[in-house]
Amino acid sequence: MSEKVAVFDTTLRDGEQAAGTRLGSREKVLIAHQLAQLHVDVIEAGYPASSPDDFEAVRLIGREITGPAICALSRAVPSDIEACGKALAKAHRPRIHTGIGASDIHITGKFQDERYGKTLAEKKVTILQMAIDSVKLARQYADDVEFYAEDAGRADPGYLFEMIQAAIDAGATVVNIPDTTGYAVPEQYGALIRAIREKVPNIDRATISVHCHDDLGLAVANTLAGVLNGARQVEGTMNGIGERAGNAALEEVVMAIRTRSDYFKVHTDLIASEFHRTSRLVSDMLGIQVPPNKAVVGGNAFSHSSGIHVDGFLKERETYEIMRPEDVGVTESRVVLTARTGRHGLRDRLKKLGYSLGIQELNQAYQRFLAVADKKQEVFDEDLVAILQDEFHPVPETYQLEYLHIYSGTSAIPTATVRVRVKDGTREGAAIGDGPVDAVCKAISGVTGTSAKLARYEIRSVTSGTEALGEVTVQVEEAGRRVLGRGVSTDVIEASAKAYIDGLNKLANFTR
Repeated sequence: MSEKVAVFDTTLRDGEQAAGTRLGSREKVLIAHQLAQLHVDVIEAGYPASSPDDFEAVRLIGREITGPAICALSRAVPSDIEACGKALAKAHRPRIHTGIGASDIHITGKFQDERYGKTLAEKKVTILQMAIDSVKLARQYADDVEFYAEDAGRADPGYLFEMIQAAIDAGATVVNIPDTTGYAVPEQYGALIRAIREKVPNIDRATISVHCHDDLGLAVANTLAGVLNGARQVEGTMNGIGERAGNAALEEVVMAIRTRSDYFKVHTDLIASEFHRTSRLVSDMLGIQVPPNKAVVGGNAFSHSSGIHVDGFLKERETYEIMRPEDVGVTESRVVLTARTGRHGLRDRLKKLGYSLGIQELNQAYQRFLAVADKKQEVFDEDLVAILQDEFHPVPETYQLEYLHIYSGTSAIPTATVRVRVKDGTREGAAIGDGPVDAVCKAISGVTGTSAKLARYEIRSVTSGTEALGEVTVQVEEAGRRVLGRGVSTDVIEASAKAYIDGLNKLANFTR
């Protein structure tokens, strides 16, 4: 059997540090319950020493959530660690996550005070002792202690190895190797994890964890490189949220391990079908929208639009999908109808809607579909139904609208010019009206010679958005006979003209 990789979710701690976000205790508890449903191994619930609200959130999560270990973050500061211990006092499986800067940049930048030492060498001795003391103190509150060597990706390897060894000797059960600034590249980061396994004498007594940031867009790649080289815990956030450019997206890491199990030869215990639900909850709670092109959980992750792709997908799903949508909690794959979709995609969607068209009818519907698709980003099912109802008439077309031009504005008299095909050819005419719709109806009445009156006029949006199809329904009356006419277009004036023409056609073919 393959080895297990533990999943450490830090959405509630590192994820919440994304600029412009804030979660209260109630929201954190809700997300924690969903993370437990996802079956993550560890939930980093917060940083208790940072605020009373964060302390309360960690306390509530530790008390309510069973299953995952509940982790609290601290600096290598006694008061921080004590706050973690108090917040986790009622937790079923408490873990304290403590640590300190390991790189020369962090040591000289964050510990400038001479009380830590006057030289870099002296400061390093002090920092190392602080790391040891923090782990020993944390062990007084929890048997499970994770130590982080902050900015390990830029640390001097020799000093990093010494710090990790000392932390394990002090009682750390997990050692976290963060690429805090997203500086590493996969080959380099993987080599670092491999070197830790080879050169830290007591590494077999602890689990190596990888925690990567996405400043260069390499967080997931670096995380997976760590797994390939022996890391057995991965850290990240849902949707990849977090400081600056964010953290490794857990859904991407886990699905990469699952989809390419032949390559990674490890597994996780996550219930991946909960990914979509978890992603949406985190997005809603934090107010950070998931980009449509986001891997695994984005709105377009299982959507197909290009005609070549749609044709291949409809013939055999695996031609363009390496995961099943239901694996991550999405109901089904989606064919997005656009001007690029092609006849196969249109025919398949129409068939699902209950319409079986012959070749000639399909070609006719496809031409109308293209005309609509050129005006819209996406053609919806409601659009297709409206197109079919508008395109295929149950009565002969005595009149057919060929041309329409409207002149209107706040300081102009509404004027309509129309060209209508009738039995003996085409006729053109123009008229003015109280508004553009009134002008259109008068112009059509003039060229058709009808005395029909518009008894009722209704308009509605078939679909949403500024480019939605508008459907106009009119009631046309002549000589005591009333009929309904319908018209559909992205232009409501054109839809009005088509609805009026449709009504006139029905009157022309009216039988008592």
